[in-house]
Amino acid sequence: MKFEEIEALMRRNESLSEQYVLPENFIVVRLDGRGFTKLTKEKLSLEKPFDKKFSEVMLDATKHLFNIGFKVIYGYTQSDEISLLIHKDDNTFSRKIRKINSVLAGEVSAFFSLQFQEICVFDCRTIAIPNHEMLLDYFCWRQEDSHRNSLSAYCYWTLRKNEFNAKQATEKIETLSMADKNELLFQYGINYNTLPLWQKRGIGIWNKEVKKQSFNPVTKEPVVYLRNELFVEKELMIRDEYRVFLKEIFDTF
Repeated sequence: MKFEEIEALMRRNESLSEQYVLPENFIVVRLDGRGFTKLTKEKLSLEKPFDKKFSEVMLDATKHLFNIGFKVIYGYTQSDEISLLIHKDDNTFSRKIRKINSVLAGEVSAFFSLQFQEICVFDCRTIAIPNHEMLLDYFCWRQEDSHRNSLSAYCYWTLRKNEFNAKQATEKIETLSMADKNELLFQYGINYNTLPLWQKRGIGIWNKEVKKQSFNPVTKEPVVYLRNELFVEKELMIRDEYRVFLKEIFDTF
């Protein structure tokens, strides 16, 4: 078989397996650290349960993803997870899911690895979302997950620091309701309600057009222009208030 024939065959087989995000759908991607439990426990020297440097690197990695060619509207990060909302009109890589997943996972893995000088790997999944209500549902769901995981993490590491081994701490937490977990922390002198909000609710990042003023050296007159800037919120509101906050951002797109 000639090279041209082989290439045509391979290209056809490749294209048959392609999946795309259909037009008029928003693109949401979620990136998660792969094997980060071992990484954070054995290779990185981190404060438990939450490390400020780790959180700042996650934030910087999320910001980085705003600047690699996709039209990102909103980013949300908690723990070792990043969610991005990409505009429904974005046509990067012709909306091929394979390309979106591989490029975003590669970008954030490389960025994160450079910051810690360790091999850090993220996986990526792409989700098609057709309307604003489902977008609000998605990001509120991820924030609720953040809250639950944060509470469990505080309980786990509080027990570990008080003579429980890993198995004992895990088994004890599994039997507790959220109210019980709050009570457990209180017994050890920790008021969960007073802890930093970024640890409980995650961090939001969004792109916004803002008016800037400059000076025209030729006409000697002030000039007003629009510029995209990233805004970061480390003290996010929750539930209905968070939904309203997101709606104000999403309704402009």
